[in-house]
Amino acid sequence: MEQFAQWFIELFKTIISNIGKGFSMFFDLLHQVFVIDITNYIRDFMVASKTFTSIDWVFAIPSLLILFFLSALITVLIIQLLRRYIRFVSKERDKEELLHEVSILNYEIESLLDEKNAILALSRTDAPLDQTRGDVPRQMSQKTGTKVRFPLLLSVDETYKFNVLKTIMKESDHLNLEGLVDRFVHFSASKLGLYYSHKTARIFFSGMASSKTMVLEGISGTGKTSLAYAMGKFFSNDTDIISVQPSWRDRAEMLGYFNEFTKKFNETEFLKAVYEATYRSDLNFIVLDEMNLARVEYYFADFLSLLEMPNPNEWKVSLITDQKPEDPIHLKDGKLQIPQNIWFIGTANKDDSTFMITDKVYDRVASIEMNDKATFFEAIDTEPVKMSFDYLSGLFNEAKDNHHISEKTLENLQKLDDFIIDKFQIAFGNRINKQINQFIPVYVACGGDETEALDYMVSRKILRKFESLNVPFLKNELEELIVLMDKLFGKTQFMDSKKMLRNYIKQYNF
Repeated sequence: MEQFAQWFIELFKTIISNIGKGFSMFFDLLHQVFVIDITNYIRDFMVASKTFTSIDWVFAIPSLLILFFLSALITVLIIQLLRRYIRFVSKERDKEELLHEVSILNYEIESLLDEKNAILALSRTDAPLDQTRGDVPRQMSQKTGTKVRFPLLLSVDETYKFNVLKTIMKESDHLNLEGLVDRFVHFSASKLGLYYSHKTARIFFSGMASSKTMVLEGISGTGKTSLAYAMGKFFSNDTDIISVQPSWRDRAEMLGYFNEFTKKFNETEFLKAVYEATYRSDLNFIVLDEMNLARVEYYFADFLSLLEMPNPNEWKVSLITDQKPEDPIHLKDGKLQIPQNIWFIGTANKDDSTFMITDKVYDRVASIEMNDKATFFEAIDTEPVKMSFDYLSGLFNEAKDNHHISEKTLENLQKLDDFIIDKFQIAFGNRINKQINQFIPVYVACGGDETEALDYMVSRKILRKFESLNVPFLKNELEELIVLMDKLFGKTQFMDSKKMLRNYIKQYNF
């Protein structure tokens, strides 16, 4: 033991001595560099300068200045590095202190939450059960301070008092489709100062019959958003207009998402609009304004797939993985049923700031092109209507029963399909054929012509796809297609399709 103690004391003395020598050497170095060396430099210069000629002084002065500034720069850089290091160490120390404080606060929050849950559990044991939901009444949960996850949707529940709003139609509201078109055209002109042709209105209503999703596209200023807005005013239920943001990358941007930190669902106006439609029996329109500022197939993919399912009961979008008693009453197992009385309307411009809408989207939607300016006319002062979804759906079904596509038109359509497949390798497909069979009868019931309706569908669903072909090498085939249309439908028919084909030919300077 004595030997070890003697050795350890000597080791400790040696370490202390070395540390002292280290500090001594460091300060000796500073004294050597900044005092002795500088003094020697000045003394040597003074001795040497006694023999300098005029030319020597000319070179000496700039050289000395350069050395001085270089030395000063190096010294400043060293000081800056030291200061940065000191600040870095200080910040790291502050971070550690903050992290420690956060951990303490988290512990206190968890303790408070446990205490709150215990109080709520006690209050629930004495609360009467809600007979309609089998759990705590909503009013009780709010009074006891239960943290709700969907405050925006719950406000909708409270607004409608948990009851679906019935649509009461007057006798004058019981219109047929042709009367509906005429009344809308005069209403939008007389009440809103928005002028739309009967053809545009026919296309819109026929598009509603063929798809729950519509795309209004064309040059800016032609009234795309205004058309959807006017429809909401006409049917006495204002259209919800949602501005699409370029940052939208998935459905969470549109529908919202559950925040694990706050334990609340980040609701959106789009979600609120969809949820509110579950409380209504009339017609509901939601506009995705400038929908192609972001990629439609990214953020709207779920809806494109869901709304194609033949059974509307399967139109359910999942919002959350569990269900709590205080959640909105129209959420079932964390899923929201998309009601049938809702239409999603996207407006799209074509410019450098937008994305191209893909065939995947076009094939599933009703597309309306709006490139013509509105024409003024003397409108009859017209009032809006109140119309239930069931009534309008009945009009659509009646049109399909009473206005079957003629055999001659179907035969000509097949010949046109065969030619396009043979020359351009593009087929109509089952989805497009289904939309054609839904669109044309309603268009005819709206007061339109069968061939005119087919012309519009062919131009929007088929000929639009020609943009992806190597059109400059298809001049002969395009001209042959125009000749075939003249032969099948007449030279005064199929004007939309022939105009599109001629634009292709003109665009590529054949």
